[in-house]
Amino acid sequence: MHIHDLIRSIREPNSTRIVLLVADGLGGLPIEPGGPTELEAAQTPNLDRLAAEGTVGLSIPVAPGITPGSGPGHLGLFGYDPLEHPIGRGVLEALGIGVEVGPRDVAIRGNFCTIDAQGRITDRRAGRIPTETCVQLVQKLRAIRIEGVETLVEPVKDYRFVVRFRGDGLGDQVGDTDPGRTGEPALDPHAAAGDPASAKTAQIAAEFLRQARQILQNDHPANFATLRGFARLPDIRSFAEVYGLNAAAIAVYPMYRGLARLVGMTILEPGSTLANQMEALKANWDQFDFFFIHYKYTDSTGEDGQFAKKVEVIEALDRELPKIVALKPDVLIVTGDHSTPSRLRSHSWHPVPLLLWAPETVRPDPVTRFGERPCLQGGLGQILAKHIMPLAMAHARRLGKFGA
Repeated sequence: MHIHDLIRSIREPNSTRIVLLVADGLGGLPIEPGGPTELEAAQTPNLDRLAAEGTVGLSIPVAPGITPGSGPGHLGLFGYDPLEHPIGRGVLEALGIGVEVGPRDVAIRGNFCTIDAQGRITDRRAGRIPTETCVQLVQKLRAIRIEGVETLVEPVKDYRFVVRFRGDGLGDQVGDTDPGRTGEPALDPHAAAGDPASAKTAQIAAEFLRQARQILQNDHPANFATLRGFARLPDIRSFAEVYGLNAAAIAVYPMYRGLARLVGMTILEPGSTLANQMEALKANWDQFDFFFIHYKYTDSTGEDGQFAKKVEVIEALDRELPKIVALKPDVLIVTGDHSTPSRLRSHSWHPVPLLLWAPETVRPDPVTRFGERPCLQGGLGQILAKHIMPLAMAHARRLGKFGA
């Protein structure tokens, strides 16, 4: 029996509420051997109190040793096995900004970047240009015309945009053109061997990039673009169908709104700050029984290699936690979708700190601080992220007994 079928067979109605707070890229590493991680260096009295009252452990997003993207990382937290549900980033970005993705479509995430005179990438994010500049550049890219395909280009946020190719016989097994490092030229779109549909998409993408380079050649710092996450729309059960929960998402960044929309969550409009997100949570508290709250800046500071800044944004998150606790959720989960150590400047395979706070049902462990090393001693142990939702459902007393 599939775990989703099991949950559907034993789930029970209740008025309890669950909050899943995802600090994107939460896990880290010490800068110096034996030193603290970013989370351990941060002053987090509220997280520490919840750890002392609850139980902690470590979450493995996909499988040991596997570095996850944000899509697989979040799907695991939502209780979907990322290995069973491969989802490209392009679909998530598109859905996140309300772009329709249909059966004849391939959606792709674009990143504006900076290249030198030899075509080598010198900045993969074009200096994190403001969204206003992104909108202007996307308007230029809308001049691109490719025979036999309808092309849509929409701005997302900062240096990100979405491309949607619509046509017959398109596949999505096309590799990213971002080499993942500076000092190298962008990669050519390359389709999986023996896949003519994806080869067609790769040819279209190559032509899109050829025209984009001409159009952007005099812009700076965003004088080129890379394409990532070629994706078609997957077939996936909704959150309500699996868990029987009326779920809402409070996320600022479009991709994470797209992930939530993909599984059928209601997307709330939170404004642009963490304080705004807390206001949205309070304003909608009586209308939903599950809330997914996404916090981006623990990830972006890690990717930029800013250890001290990541410490600061963790502390900022901690200061907002009392607003969630004041609403008296029955279950509060705090974790991340993956680790993003500032030492590595990228996502990593390291397990992610995990906190479960459920005042009426939790079995406390001896841990009194929330950090990577304390979580190693926690009562939850090291578990796959896909098992967090069944735990949350059980602690919310929404799962009945299995078997006689």
